[in-house]
Amino acid sequence: MSTPDIRVEKGHAEPEEVAAITAVLLARAAAQPEPSARTHRGRAKAGWRRLEREPGFRAPHSWH
Repeated sequence: MSTPDIRVEKGHAEPEEVAAITAVLLARAAAQPEPSARTHRGRAKAGWRRLEREPGFRAPHSWH
């Protein structure tokens, strides 16, 4: 028995729904980005910090 490429984790999907999502995923995978989109570069570092990486104590006179 072969395993399916797409699996429904929760709920019941009809064959038409699975076919529709497969078509959308294949179309997005085949799409070529525009030339202007290739030259755009985002930030190298996130503009926010994760709380678990912050020190646990801050002085009372400092705030964020």
